[in-house]
Amino acid sequence: MNSLLNRRVLVLNQNYQPISIAPTKRAIILLFLEKVEVLEHYREFINSPSLSLQLPSVVKLKNYTSFRFRDIGFTRKNILKRDHYTCQYCGKTNVPMTLDHIIPRRRGGKETWENIVTACMPCNEKKGFRTPRESNMKLLRIPKKPTRITFFQQHVKKHQQAWKQYLFMDRK
Repeated sequence: MNSLLNRRVLVLNQNYQPISIAPTKRAIILLFLEKVEVLEHYREFINSPSLSLQLPSVVKLKNYTSFRFRDIGFTRKNILKRDHYTCQYCGKTNVPMTLDHIIPRRRGGKETWENIVTACMPCNEKKGFRTPRESNMKLLRIPKKPTRITFFQQHVKKHQQAWKQYLFMDRK
């Protein structure tokens, strides 16, 4: 049961704008406080002696909340997530990854979303202190700063298919 309460819930503003991903416990509290309505459920239920409740998967706030989104943190973990834990030169996954500066630091390359990619160790060593063009290596994707929506999209797992329609992933 504890693992069920650790599930994640997509929280939408009153206008259906995705605003956060919350733990199930928090979503249930908001539901009992009548601050949200449940739009989608997981298949599982949680039970107490007096109540049986289907786990919420997507909730919508009943009142519009205005707030400023913070930028997505420029961290190793978020760069790896953006690049799907895949080497951006050869496409390998499931191997130890490093972060590579497309334009090396010693040549003025900055610590930015657009200049750092995930690379496996052999590709990073092969590229060395050169640019991809100089080392005759091509990037699989041009790196970009993730948007709030792409950040939410990366959290969608198999059991969260209902989230897709709220995160512009449903191709109906």
